[in-house]
This record gives sequence, structure tokens and C-alpha cells, in this order.
Amino acid sequence: MFKNYVAIALSLLIAAVSLGLPSQATAQSTKDQATAQSTKDVENVRARVQLLSTSKDSQVEVRFRDKTKIKGYITSVEPVTFNLKDSKAGTSQSITYAEVDSVSKASGGPSTKTWLIIGGIAAGVVATWLIVKPALCDGGAQTRGIC
Repeated sequence: MFKNYVAIALSLLIAAVSLGLPSQATAQSTKDQATAQSTKDVENVRARVQLLSTSKDSQVEVRFRDKTKIKGYITSVEPVTFNLKDSKAGTSQSITYAEVDSVSKASGGPSTKTWLIIGGIAAGVVATWLIVKPALCDGGAQTRGIC
């Protein structure tokens, strides 16, 4: 009986020690992960700028890490920075990839997804009208309401 208690206590001690050790290793690797994440973010922004810079006439929206945003046209792309010509003021600004949170094509109205949703709703309304009207109007015999 005593051996069972010792075995259970020893198992719990080993489990507690093994679960406690990774937390120290995780604390050290958190800095590495943050650095790797920021490097990955910069690379993603750089790739997105490269992609959007191919069409010179499309306007882009740049969101900075401090939550400000500007719209303009990408005029040149360099290894560390890119130049953005402001669409309103006409001034050119050099922006480093590290200070950018995201770069996207500026929206020019409702997206394709929005139009598909509106079309689906309209089709649903028409289909419902075609199904419900004959049921309510009873073949045209009633003259009240929507008939």
C-alpha cells in the first residue's frame, strides 16, 4: 500500500516538473518569435508593395503601425523603402517597410462580394414574390392586400 502512494507521489512530481520547465524556455523564445514575426511582417509588406507597384495607375492605401493611413500612388520601390505620391497634395513621401502595418489597393466603390450579396438578396425577393403571391391571391379571386 505504501508503495502505491510513493508511486503516485513520484508520478505527480515528475508531471509537475515536466510541465513547469517549458514555461521558462517559452519566455526566452518569445523575444525570438516577436523578432521573427516583425521580420515576417516587413517581408509581407515588401511583397505586397512589389505586387501593387506593377500597375502605376492604381491607387493604394498605406496603413501605418500608429493607425494612420494615407492614399497615393507607388512611384518607386527600393530594398528598404518605397515612395508614395500623395493623391491629394501631389507630394512624394519615402516610407520604410518597418513603419507600415499593411498596404492594400484603395477601394473604389462596392466590391464584387457586395454586388453578389445584393444580387442574391434581390433574387431571393423575386423568387419569394413569385411563390407567395399566387398562394395569397388564390388565383386572382381576392382583391385585398397585394393582389
